This record gives sequence, C-alpha cells and structure tokens, in this order.
Amino acid sequence: MARKKATVVGAGNVGATTAQRLYERGYLDVVLVDVVEDMPQGKALDIAESGPVLGIDASITGSNGYDETAGSDVVVVTAGIARKPGMSRDDLLFTNMKIVGSVVGEVVSRSPNATLIVVSNPLDAMVQHAYSLAGLPKSRVVGMAGVLDTARFRAFLAWELGVSVKDVQAYVLGGHGDQMVPLTKYTTVGGVPISDLLSAEALDRIVKRAQGGGGEIVALLKTGSAFYAPSAAVAEMVDAILLDQKRLLPCAALLEGEYGISGVYMGVPVILGAGGVERVVELDLTAGEKAALDKSADAVRELVEVMATAPAN
Repeated sequence: MARKKATVVGAGNVGATTAQRLYERGYLDVVLVDVVEDMPQGKALDIAESGPVLGIDASITGSNGYDETAGSDVVVVTAGIARKPGMSRDDLLFTNMKIVGSVVGEVVSRSPNATLIVVSNPLDAMVQHAYSLAGLPKSRVVGMAGVLDTARFRAFLAWELGVSVKDVQAYVLGGHGDQMVPLTKYTTVGGVPISDLLSAEALDRIVKRAQGGGGEIVALLKTGSAFYAPSAAVAEMVDAILLDQKRLLPCAALLEGEYGISGVYMGVPVILGAGGVERVVELDLTAGEKAALDKSADAVRELVEVMATAPAN
C-alpha cells in the first residue's frame, strides 16, 4: 500500500519540527517547502539521516518550489512572519495574508484533494483567508489552535493535581490565546469533574495561565515563540485525518449557525477524520461561556473586515 503524503509549508521552527514529527510517524512521506534557498533541503536531509537510527523507511524531501508537493493528502501551512518591533497589527495581517494566499494557490492547484491545516497567525483570520481562496469544501480547511490551547490547559491541570496528563480531558473554544474559552464544565480527570478536585480560585488561575501560555513561552525564549507543543498538536490532527480516527478535537472550523455564530472560523469541538471536519459538535454553554465565545467571534470578524481593506498589490 502506498504511503500517505504530507506537505509542510514553512521550514521555520514550527514547520521543521512538524515535518520531523510527521516523518517519525513512519506511515507517510513528507515534503518540506520554504522560500529560503537550500534551507528546507538541509533540514529535510538532516531529518532523513535519522531514519536508520529510528528504523523509518518513509521519505522526507526539502524544496524551494511546489512541484514536489503534488498529490499531497494533507498540507500544513505554517508560513508567515512574526510581528517585528514597530510593525502594526494590520501590517502583520496584510503580510501574512499575502504569504498564506500565495501558498494556498500553489498547493491546491497541485493537490486538489488535500485537506489544509492552517497554523499561520493570526490563526482564525488566516484560516478564513485560506478558505476564501482555496475553493475547497469547508470540511477540508481547518485551523490548529484548540488542540494546542487544550494541551497547555491539560498540562497545567495535571501538574497542579499531580496526576497523569493522560487522564485529564478538557476542551477550549474560541480564538487562539487570550480569547480562548475553557469549558470547565466539560473538564474532567479520569471522569471526575474538575470542580470536585480544584477550588474555583485555583481553576481560575490555571485558566489564566493557559490563556497566556504562548506569551509565557515568548517571554522566556526572548527571541522566538513556541514550536514543540504546536508541532505535536498539528501531528495529532494529521493522524486524525489520514488514519480516519474520528477524533473529537477542538479545531478552528467554519461555523454556519452552530453556537449561534455564522460566517467565521472559530475554535470549536469537531469530529476530525478522513473527511476533514466531519461535523461540529455543539456543547451546552453557560451564559458566561457563550458571551465569551461571542466576544471571540467579534474579534475574528474585526480581523476579517480589516483583511477586506488590504492593498491590492
């Protein structure tokens, strides 16, 4: 049986680490693409040379173009720039719009049956932009943020309680980062509600740490942002799609009436399988959670409206 094929666009820390994690799965061939001459080739060669040690016969290749990506089953888009000092949010938005837009055109023309996983920031706006250009069904354009935010939340809860991370189940909704909405009612440890195990004050403290999880890492690194946990989150999504696992995972999906929200990409629990986002799972929210989700949706709409004013060139 032929191996599955995944393309990762962007060979920075997130992209290269994602490519490494996917290669190490062993069941899929990987193409790593970046505009920087020779850099993706060098990183791919380095990863490929780990194959004999790890016992992996899959292939990984680096490229500065897109022809090698043809026939991909899944394409992960990590390309984009980080915000630089003095750069306005709108400048960042317009620059990454241009980058993501060019990537989407290149990959979809060569892999029309692929599912796109967008990781570029600002996440919710970039996945919406990708969907508007891709000409693909909404089920096959999805954003990665919720799996990462949930992983951070689960990690902090496990450490607080001294329990295995495997036994902590949680979901977060909404936009990436400080707009995320943790659903504490659905947060359990081995099936036990979190409210039975932690005080409201402790839970609130952990929620706030999860919301600022990315910023905490940026402050420590000083010259970059997180990539180990984000790449692990992407790899989990790729597994769910390519192995048709029907995982219930929080992902950025296009809402068309679910949770009373329409026309924007938002982080919500979805069933992720071979069909991509096979359905959005609607959970009962408290009034406070619904208000926070609506506020998060408004922030995404605001970015979408700004994107509509982008210069044409």
